[in-house]
Amino acid sequence: MADFNLEAMSLKELQQLQKDLAKAISSYEDRHKAEARTKLEAIAKEMGYSLADLIGVEVKTTRAPAGAKYRHPENAALTWSGRGRKPQWFADHINAGRDPSELAVLIRSQKMPGQS
Repeated sequence: MADFNLEAMSLKELQQLQKDLAKAISSYEDRHKAEARTKLEAIAKEMGYSLADLIGVEVKTTRAPAGAKYRHPENAALTWSGRGRKPQWFADHINAGRDPSELAVLIRSQKMPGQS
């Protein structure tokens, strides 16, 4: 192991040493966790299970991002899916007494009003 004379080191050198030590400790813990996980997965596989089956980890499903439902009348790059907080341009449009359908994004498969 390296022999350090901490008293002779500058503040900058001590701070760098502290950062290096923290990094070394973190990577040591990560390596040992990975090793333990590998061993546990091998044991579980030997017994016909996955590690996730044994520890009850639930797979989280993610919802697909919502498509644009409304588009800004003057700037087509600004859209809103209809989820979450209303953008100010949409709120201003509604507060002016106008119909939200005026801002609706037309989808090609949608029928236009009045079509059969």
